[in-house]
Amino acid sequence: MKKTILILAAAAMLFGACCDKQEATSQANPADVVMQNILNRKSVRSYNGEAIPDSVMENILRAAMSAPTGMDIRPWHFVVLTDKSQYETIFEGNHNMKKFMESGAIVVVCADTTVTRAPRENPDGPAETRPNPMWRDDIAAATENLLLAVEAYGLGACWTACYPFPETMAPVKKNLGLPAEMVPYAVVPIGYHDGTTQPKDKWAPARIHYGRW
Repeated sequence: MKKTILILAAAAMLFGACCDKQEATSQANPADVVMQNILNRKSVRSYNGEAIPDSVMENILRAAMSAPTGMDIRPWHFVVLTDKSQYETIFEGNHNMKKFMESGAIVVVCADTTVTRAPRENPDGPAETRPNPMWRDDIAAATENLLLAVEAYGLGACWTACYPFPETMAPVKKNLGLPAEMVPYAVVPIGYHDGTTQPKDKWAPARIHYGRW
């Protein structure tokens, strides 16, 4: 009987703690929540291999596609990979293979380096295909949004560079069948982790300049 009472008391305390946590979260200042998520973002390089739920992956990609983009071109495309038996072929020779194999999923962030639309000097004219000079900026912003969404879901990720290294880009482009105008910009393994990796404090007031240098 005494043991039962202790168990019920412990359960009540746990329930109360969960309620308090939920209430505190609901009352948190949205700005504080966003800032904490940004400051908590880190590069996680080891995962337990657990699969990422489809709904979570969709929201991560939704966040990536919410990034700013010059002239609203939105040059991003994303290849989501989960079949580890293909990784050795797709990423042949890549030194990040251990991270890839441990991850729950991999997102290859790709950029369309062209834009097809009417020229700015003749907005009512026929559409033309031209180089997009801003694709690097747009894709970097999308990749950062992706990483922040990963952090928000309690997952870990690591931005591994693909562009601008020919030896890294070539096998990915070939083995994923990317069109000629498409550049594999970053390979991002995502996964559940043990929480030991901590964010770095990168705050450096000496690098802030007000008014002029």
